[in-house]
Amino acid sequence: MTIYNFNLGIGWANSGVEYAQSYRAKLLRELGQEAKFIFTDLILSENIEHLTANLGLKDEEVIWLYSYFTDVKISPTTYTLADLKASLGQEVVKEVRNGKAVYLYLAPKNSWVAAYLKNSQSDLVERAEFVSNNCLYRKDYYTYTRLFSEYYTPRDNRAYVYQRRFFNEDGSVAYEEIMDGDSPQMFRFPDKILYSKAEFIDYFVSKLAFKAGDILLLDRSKGLGQQVFRNKGEAKLGVMVHADHFSEHSVDDDYILWNDYYDYQFTNSEAVDFFVVATASQRDLLLKQFAKYEHKQPKVVVIPVGSVDKLRHPKVPRQPFALITASRLAPEKHVDWLVNACIRAHKEIPDLTLDIYGEGSGKEQLEKLIANNQAQKYIRLKGHQDLKEQYVNYTAYITASTTEGFGLSLLEAIASGLPLIGLDVRYGMQTFVDNGQNGYVCPWSDSMGAPRIVDNLAFAITELFKADLSKFREHSYHKAQSFMEANVRKAWAELIATEGGLGHA
Repeated sequence: MTIYNFNLGIGWANSGVEYAQSYRAKLLRELGQEAKFIFTDLILSENIEHLTANLGLKDEEVIWLYSYFTDVKISPTTYTLADLKASLGQEVVKEVRNGKAVYLYLAPKNSWVAAYLKNSQSDLVERAEFVSNNCLYRKDYYTYTRLFSEYYTPRDNRAYVYQRRFFNEDGSVAYEEIMDGDSPQMFRFPDKILYSKAEFIDYFVSKLAFKAGDILLLDRSKGLGQQVFRNKGEAKLGVMVHADHFSEHSVDDDYILWNDYYDYQFTNSEAVDFFVVATASQRDLLLKQFAKYEHKQPKVVVIPVGSVDKLRHPKVPRQPFALITASRLAPEKHVDWLVNACIRAHKEIPDLTLDIYGEGSGKEQLEKLIANNQAQKYIRLKGHQDLKEQYVNYTAYITASTTEGFGLSLLEAIASGLPLIGLDVRYGMQTFVDNGQNGYVCPWSDSMGAPRIVDNLAFAITELFKADLSKFREHSYHKAQSFMEANVRKAWAELIATEGGLGHA
């Protein structure tokens, strides 16, 4: 019996979906349950092993679509600069190192190889770009050997990729991808041709050859949902619901607009053995909506997407008046609202600080906002870090996210005794906060303007520091008890026991 977990991509700054998979992987290992985590996006910027290992996944647990048809294993990068030089078959007449890049100039004029290293102090090569007559013609990507190559031709004054070749350990070609720019046109195998990525994924899923007793967990479905449904065979199929599942403003007595990420799964729910949501409130709402709009009664199970191994207490006094937030620096997280609220509250609480953890496309905008308000001394961008042992150093956690299906950072915060401040959005704040007892839930709606939201958050900050924080902390610790690993592990064990057999319970 194997549990297959389906996802698309992975990066350094991941979403709650990837962190949910990380928690799940740990719990399944503790249960002695074999699990595989499948990724179907093409990842060019990094060796996927570095990203999955960073998430806490073991190499043998990872299946990547693009390496699956080769015999190259998921592995950290060990290919060296010396290995690359030995493979060139040409004299290197000059070598120039510039940070992570090493330029190897070859004897033929206007020919060189640019090797990109794991870091500026390393000799491990992650990819190399080959240039002849000042034109890029190939890129090679490495792990412990060459995994694949991209081939380029000049067009419209730029290098235009037209082919990828994926290799076996012995250097033989496992298969090829024929490109038209960034669009795959076909995948050519020794015994077949597939004419789209959809066909490629379908072929891949069919080759996994699921058997009775296997469980498939669909974390993301874009571009692969139909293929999983079509090829599940006798395995049981579960759909993980990670976010709010419908559009609030597209609901009436006769119609509901499901979230695009779940529309296919909900519409074809008769093929789904069970749905998993993170909170009881989402389960109750989903069941009511299914009964009303779909006239169906699917199986919906509540299992938190995260858990805590223990309650954490500070060994030294917490920093006074210190707020923390952690998220991707993305528009839907509205970290700018937090910055503006803290700037406003700082006028009443001069010792107030806010540390912002995370990375994302909104970082530069936040830096400007902080600088323009001369708030650098008390509002700091701290980057991406492991915060498990750092929450206890702070006074409270604050968020302005409007899209929380659960909120792993909220759970980790209350497990460290932090009161919470946030918006009244489903489902995280409503799960982890009892208003006025371990934090404040601020009013929110789509129609509410940013100035009013910022005012509410700033008011909540000032109110928090007037409250009895010791009682707030005690209540947060109490709320966190039901999310201890033992409880979540038990829920997974019960689901596996029920669905891993040949029939329903």
